[in-house]
Amino acid sequence: MAVALARKLADRGASFYLVARSEAKLEAVASDLETRGAAAVTIHEMDLDDTAAHPQILASAAETLGHIDLALIAHGVLGDQDKAQADYAVAEAILVTNFLSAVSLSTWLANYFEARKDGVLAVISSVAGDRGRKSNYVYGASKGALNIFLDGLRNRVDRSGVHVLTIRPGFVSTPMTAHLKENALFAHPCKIADGILNAIASRKDVVYLPKIWRPIMFLIRNIPEAIFKKMNM
Repeated sequence: MAVALARKLADRGASFYLVARSEAKLEAVASDLETRGAAAVTIHEMDLDDTAAHPQILASAAETLGHIDLALIAHGVLGDQDKAQADYAVAEAILVTNFLSAVSLSTWLANYFEARKDGVLAVISSVAGDRGRKSNYVYGASKGALNIFLDGLRNRVDRSGVHVLTIRPGFVSTPMTAHLKENALFAHPCKIADGILNAIASRKDVVYLPKIWRPIMFLIRNIPEAIFKKMNM
């Protein structure tokens, strides 16, 4: 999803500061974006679980780019629910990657944007955060906590002109879901990227992508607990 969005921004001549764990992947993406018209692309390899290193890398990004207009937080792991429910260490690792590292990045970026009284912080969460389900409640908990954090952050910085966008995609054809059998609910990353750009342009607070997931999750959230707890989801 992040790459699909970056490609669309590269077509507009944007400059990028890309951070990820794989240097080889970063180099490939950078080359692709430059070919598509990006004004400049800087890459930095790091594990975003290392929250202590976040202030330095974000400050470096701001200095390299001149300023940050848009920040997209798009990293995460699905994790193994069976292992996570049997071993807290596995669950903790999922929570650190999906929630705590995103909180760390969002805190610095929100303060940066607030000082400038402008900027867009877009964070990819998931529809899984709307209600805990037996099949992935550890992953869902990490995204649910992230959603609540972003709600509060938005409430704090919106009055300063900062746009905080929570992106809640459903199933998307990405490496994270490669092990799942695809069905009609799966979306292509390009469609998600278009939805993100539209949400940024219209300053939406929360966007479900594709939009069919909004009524789906409304129904799931409103199933009575006495019934829901007996369902296999």
